[in-house]
Amino acid sequence: MRLTTSQLKLLFAQWANIMSAQKETLIAMDSIVGDGDLGLTMSDGFSAAYHAISRSDETDIGKFFYLAGKTMSSSVPSTMGTLMAAGLIEVGKIFKGKNRLNSEDFGVLFQAFYNGVQNRGKAQLGEKTFLDGLFPAVYVLNGKDAETQDWVSLAYQAYEETKQGVQDTTTLIAKHGRAATHGERSRSLLDPGAYVAQLLISGYCTFANDYLAQD
Repeated sequence: MRLTTSQLKLLFAQWANIMSAQKETLIAMDSIVGDGDLGLTMSDGFSAAYHAISRSDETDIGKFFYLAGKTMSSSVPSTMGTLMAAGLIEVGKIFKGKNRLNSEDFGVLFQAFYNGVQNRGKAQLGEKTFLDGLFPAVYVLNGKDAETQDWVSLAYQAYEETKQGVQDTTTLIAKHGRAATHGERSRSLLDPGAYVAQLLISGYCTFANDYLAQD
């Protein structure tokens, strides 16, 4: 299959929908370890990004993601908003000049998203952040068995691994942000940022499944 920006608008629609639906959950999670604004940031940020690209006629996938990232950056200039924007912008850099994606390209896409967030936030794997949620999905999508599996099955496998990654944050001590001030007490808590990664992969699964159902 060959996905254009027209189809990728549906991916952003899924992300906007799931962040809106999970807004209160994110607020509750972030209120324990942060300042409680994560739900609003993700809901408003992905909504703004979706509305920007939904009105765009851009066919270059790199410029398409760059537009989404820049829109998010200006719409929700908080720490997490800036990190998500950095992920989207890095995807834009990787795919600049391309007008179509294969399903196999999503491993590269989420790796670029991971790299953009890591480069901007300077966190490392194992420090109880968004990265600990996204890394398991990236590992699956770029794994040696990825080419032998169908698109939807691989997406859901990535989702299951991401869910486990989120659960595993309860074994980690937070090293960044307000959560770090809790020290050892942060260990037993799910990381809200990692949960955002789970929501992104969940939206991706729905997108892949819906696309194939309509194809």
